Amino acid sequence: MALDRRALIVSSLALAAGPSLARAAALPPAEGDMVLGSPKAKVQVVEYASASCPHCAHWFTDEFPKLRKAFIDTGQVWFVFREFLTQPADFAAAGFLLARRVGEARYFEVMAAIFQKQAAIYESNDLWGGLLAIAKSFGLTEDQFKAALQDPKSLAALNARVEKASARDKVEVTPTFFVNGARVTGDVSFEALSAAIVKATKA
Repeated sequence: MALDRRALIVSSLALAAGPSLARAAALPPAEGDMVLGSPKAKVQVVEYASASCPHCAHWFTDEFPKLRKAFIDTGQVWFVFREFLTQPADFAAAGFLLARRVGEARYFEVMAAIFQKQAAIYESNDLWGGLLAIAKSFGLTEDQFKAALQDPKSLAALNARVEKASARDKVEVTPTFFVNGARVTGDVSFEALSAAIVKATKA
């Protein structure tokens, strides 16, 4: 179920569950952040996610639309999305490189498509073909898709972001959430995040 490694080489990280650490302050901006909402919002929600993670796919498909409608689009939350790599890391990396190639304005649309189709792509056992179909649906040719995955600067930047996330924010699993710098552990449903957001608003 691997992508064509002639088109993508990615250094995967060893990821294992570990103790979570709370933080006392909002997370500072990081290079490569993809954002939604108002930067003036009182509450910052940071999500570390992997394009290859089934839990991330479930959350982004089922929970994120509710969070966006209730808090992001209303100006109450500044949502920061940060990329992380979990196995299969080549699929995760390819998904992120594809989304960035399509462009910042449609980044979240591409990620939504990847997450919505992730299970079907896995079942097809054709990761390359599945992502290529998404690329074409956003107007890219196969050659443009290949070029996006072969861009050494983009891949190096992605790996650097992941390595910094591991060292700086102690991210080990996905999805990982921070609400105003406090790590959210356990339940990350819309209801649980809503409670954390309301609490942070009143702090």
